[in-house]
This record gives sequence, C-alpha cells and structure tokens, in this order.
Amino acid sequence: MRPKIDGILETAVYVDDMDAAHAFYSEILGLKRMVAGDRLYAYDAGPAQALLVFHRGHTGADVATAGGVVPGHDTTGHSHFAFRVSAGQLEPWRRYLAGAGVEVISEVVWPAGGTSLYFNDPDGNVLELATAPLWPNFLL
Repeated sequence: MRPKIDGILETAVYVDDMDAAHAFYSEILGLKRMVAGDRLYAYDAGPAQALLVFHRGHTGADVATAGGVVPGHDTTGHSHFAFRVSAGQLEPWRRYLAGAGVEVISEVVWPAGGTSLYFNDPDGNVLELATAPLWPNFLL
C-alpha cells in the first residue's frame, strides 16, 4: 500500500539578484521572510507552505548541516509557480499589481471556471494568481 502524500510543503524559484527578489516578494507580494542567508531566502506562503528563493549558481554543491547533508540543486531558465486566491480577490490583485508597476502578461479563464493572472518577478520567473476551480482538487 502506497503511503499518503499530504501536499506540497515548499516550492522553489531561482534568482540572480537576491535583493531585487526580496523587494518583490516581501514588498510587492507581502510575503514574510522566515530565513535569510547567502544562498536562500524562505518566505511564508500560507499555512504549512514555504516559497524558497535560491541564489542561482550558488546552490549546486551539497551543504553539510548539523542534521545531515542537503543535496545540491540548481536550475537555469525561468521557473513557474502559482498562488491560490479567492475569486473575489482577483480584481483587487489586478488593480494592486498595476499600481505597483507589475504587468499582468496573460489572463486565462479555465474550462472548469477558474481564472489565472500571470506576471513576472524581477528575474523573469512566471508567477500565477489562480482561483478555483482550476484543477479538480482545487476547491475553496
């Protein structure tokens, strides 16, 4: 019998400019930074969820910690992830992003009825604000 997965605990994005990333994720999106280091910032992305912002090119080597070794990882190119929002918050987000100088690069209305707004962070990573029902398991 396969053990159950409870959900996604963290997702990661890789950036070249940690200061610009912090300004964007903390000031524009309002995420609280929980960890700040030379190679990683971690943000509270909701209950039991973390957004990890890694310094591209600085995370390829294994890192020894008191609790064990964290395997190295890195990526090139643009990443993607989505934040879930309620349908009632979509228009306030449109106005807020426009006022903050963040261009919505695409909007998709999904066959199931949900809507997604897409925009970029300072490194060109593609972020999404998505409303239910986008996926069959995405209910609010």
